[in-house]
Amino acid sequence: MNSPDIGLGHWFGARAARSADRSALTFEDNTLTYGALLDRVDRLAAALRARGLSRGDRIAFLGANQPAFLETLLAAARLGAVFVPLNFRLAGPELAYIIRDAGAHTLVADSAHQPAITRIRPELPVRDYLGIGTAAHGWDPYEDLIKTHAPLSAPDRVGADDTAIIMYTSGTTGRPKGVILSHANLWWSNINLLSQFDVLENDVTLVAAPLFHIAGLNVTTFTTWFKGGEVVLQRSFDADECLTAIERHRVTTMFGVPAIFSFMSQTDAFADADLSSVRMAICGGAPVPEALLRLYADRGIQILQGYGLTETAPSATFLVAEHALTKLGSAGTPPILTDVKIVDAEGRTLDEPHRQGEICVRGPNVTTGYWNRPQDTARAIDPEGWFHTGDVGYRDEDGFMFIVDRIKDMIISGGENIYPAEVESVLHGHPAVADVAVIGVPDERWGEAVTAVVTFRPGHDAATLEELREFGSASLARYKLPTKLHVVDGLPRNPSGKIVKYQLREQITGRESTPVDTRT
Repeated sequence: MNSPDIGLGHWFGARAARSADRSALTFEDNTLTYGALLDRVDRLAAALRARGLSRGDRIAFLGANQPAFLETLLAAARLGAVFVPLNFRLAGPELAYIIRDAGAHTLVADSAHQPAITRIRPELPVRDYLGIGTAAHGWDPYEDLIKTHAPLSAPDRVGADDTAIIMYTSGTTGRPKGVILSHANLWWSNINLLSQFDVLENDVTLVAAPLFHIAGLNVTTFTTWFKGGEVVLQRSFDADECLTAIERHRVTTMFGVPAIFSFMSQTDAFADADLSSVRMAICGGAPVPEALLRLYADRGIQILQGYGLTETAPSATFLVAEHALTKLGSAGTPPILTDVKIVDAEGRTLDEPHRQGEICVRGPNVTTGYWNRPQDTARAIDPEGWFHTGDVGYRDEDGFMFIVDRIKDMIISGGENIYPAEVESVLHGHPAVADVAVIGVPDERWGEAVTAVVTFRPGHDAATLEELREFGSASLARYKLPTKLHVVDGLPRNPSGKIVKYQLREQITGRESTPVDTRT
């Protein structure tokens, strides 16, 4: 028997044929049905083919969340081309590096981001520039291509292992690497997710996280489309607009990083917002503070935690609804098609409960490697196919995974290993704390000092270091408590919501000699 075509372009086309009149995508009060969306995708695909984009060629996209992002991705998939989403918050030299590294043939950008490309255009290998909205000089109008081309007569059949996306990592620890994600990686990640939570044909999912991040793109977006549901897309995250969208569109599911749910809970509108339609909220990207889980549980919303990475497309573990409260703080168990193990520093498997080690993942959703980086690939994926995540975790006696922290974020103070995420989760529960990051800074006596960097809630008195230590002492050993406190207006985050700790360390260590707005 021939294997089914699990290519992204094929299965979306099959869904559109079966659900042509159903609402597929709503953006800024405009709704496209599945049939209308596929028509636009196939017209764009035909135009791209006519302009020389071929199987395996890379097409990059630069812009905020908008329908054109998804249309370009699907059109590339229908042609067997490779989609390269770009982080629109990067500076010109950073964009130039990624576009050159990917060897992009075509670049699609919206009007807000065309000037950034124009300034670096002489450095780029791009042969075709398409502009969304107002097209600047040297950019061909995106909409004109869709209007003037007949739909693609037939999509190309792609192999399951053909590359669908090259997604560049967020670069929280250095220069980004291009993660190769095949059509099979995307497909099996979605099947994994569907084995862990229920998606219904009448679901309405709210997508506010950036689509160029794997979780924003491939947690609820494609699983909802696979079942014939509706995606409500926001250009960018805004807490008040999310609450409004939930009420207006009767949103049933949503993905977000902890910061998204935290910021929503801190708005004036949260207390009176009608959240009764929300059946499921999925959170990933970082450990979720227990106080935040309980806050949403009090509103009748279970935040289901998942753990994954760009390299796992992203499903690696998931906490199902059945255990959302009984295993509070856990990232759950691996989905049925993926294996996870914990290893020590020598690579030996740790089977005992509560033994902390590096998390390794293997399965059909795991990347085959990094674009143009064979050495990085060999370091990350061992000969048996295990991807070494660089994250620390453990299993409890029931086999549930708990994510401790990044190995590189671990603090060693007085010979003790301290994982910042554990301390952050506790300090998040203090009523005055709006946001917190814990880092290690050099210390002559202890090697590193546990340092809390905090923003406080408006209307609350700022807590002192001693008050935070006293609060944390009920849950943490004394050696884990912060010995320094820095008060800031905001924490540096990348667009996926993760705190960029190397930037924070640079900021804090740079002011150690002359503390500013610092309480000790």
